[in-house]
Amino acid sequence: MVILLLCCASLFFSCGLKQGLTTNNTKTFSLPISKKVKHHYVDFQAEFKKILNKKRSLLPYSDLINNVYRKADYQPVLVPKFLPQNQLQLLVDYLERSNEHGLDQNLFFISDIKEKLAAVNAFIPTDTLSKPIDTLRRYQKLTKLELAVAGAMIKYSMILQFGLVDPEKVYAQYSTPTLQPDSNAVLHVFEVKDLKNYLDSIQPKTSAYIALQKALFTINRDSSTSSVDLRNTLVVNMERLRWQNRPKEQKFVSVNIADFSLDVINKGKSVLHMKVCVGEKGQRETPQLGSMIFRIQVNPVWNVPQSIARDEISKHAAQDRFYLANNNINVYKKGVLIQDPESIDWGSENIDQYSFQQQPGPENALGKIKFLFNNESSVYLHDTPLQKIFNQPMRAVSHGCVRVQKPLELAYALFGKDKKYQLIKRAMETGYPRAKFIDLPQQIPIRLNYYTAGIDAHNTVQYYKDIYDLDPILYHAINIQSLSQL
Repeated sequence: MVILLLCCASLFFSCGLKQGLTTNNTKTFSLPISKKVKHHYVDFQAEFKKILNKKRSLLPYSDLINNVYRKADYQPVLVPKFLPQNQLQLLVDYLERSNEHGLDQNLFFISDIKEKLAAVNAFIPTDTLSKPIDTLRRYQKLTKLELAVAGAMIKYSMILQFGLVDPEKVYAQYSTPTLQPDSNAVLHVFEVKDLKNYLDSIQPKTSAYIALQKALFTINRDSSTSSVDLRNTLVVNMERLRWQNRPKEQKFVSVNIADFSLDVINKGKSVLHMKVCVGEKGQRETPQLGSMIFRIQVNPVWNVPQSIARDEISKHAAQDRFYLANNNINVYKKGVLIQDPESIDWGSENIDQYSFQQQPGPENALGKIKFLFNNESSVYLHDTPLQKIFNQPMRAVSHGCVRVQKPLELAYALFGKDKKYQLIKRAMETGYPRAKFIDLPQQIPIRLNYYTAGIDAHNTVQYYKDIYDLDPILYHAINIQSLSQL
């Protein structure tokens, strides 16, 4: 029986394996079974479970990992597949190049994997009468390698496919639908057969990501202060590009808040580009969000927010008694229209008792059209009578909504040659005197994103001002995740 057990163990170790070479010069791998040897019972499954429970707090998605090994009768799953043909060294090579993605190697315990892999590979059985305790110790080493590989593979895979941090936990104003790893994504790691194909398949492949990755590779070789700043910018924007928040639909509207730009994307390409104005820094910042544009309003009515009425409208009215009439603004008190608002002393009146509504016309702050989509911030896209503002390089000037440079072209991009578009065009051109709602033939996704680095039409990397100081917040969150692994 002693000989039987140790023969099984020798098949397992020589890297947990049989050391003899096959005809294609690859190693083979066999697992031992629990056996009673004299007065000793070597229970490999129990030992695996013991080590797993000890390491569990260090593993990502520990409950899912535990279920995988429970179903596998607490035996290694990944190492038997990947140790032959030197695939685990390939994994180490990919992890060591994780800085090409702006990631800290500490996330993946690379030195720990290398140490355990070297220990397993270094073993060459010389004594077929080894003690059972030696066999057990060797099994413990391989079990620890298995768990280290599982943890690193899952973490690397989930980060490249979904990002390192959850943006909803980082930013106060982020309400874009963003996928997070689910059990299927995690469990798929244990089903991988060809490690290289899998590792290549999870690398982000968008043009923007690849361009930023190449720029990061160049900057990583430069240690100057300016390069450090650019590196940090690339790191946070590559993280943003890893977030799974892109619409599934082929056609959608994309606003880059930091670049003051809007693009209509169709089948991966921009079919319409224009300048926009976004919210001022501070309490009026335009939020990052995702929704569906479902309706437009031609010659819209502007229901003035109470904060604007209190801080701006009332002050103008106090200085110029005809300000409200000249700007076509109706005033209501408890829902009743006030016929002579110029008789009110707006310098001393309690503004909270009143509501203000600007009627359609050339002075309307929303211009001739606004584009509506559901969101908690009451934000929308709209036209503006102040066209000169689009000539300014710094266009964080609004109260939070997004002013668009080419509203009629945007309407055409959304409606196409539909009869509704012709109705919109005529209403805007003729100054239709009343607000009119028109539903889109098909709702179109919209994303208000925040990228401080991206690419132009020639795939050249461009950098944009961090107008809301959001980059340091994200960079800090990334570092916290990395430091937590030390």
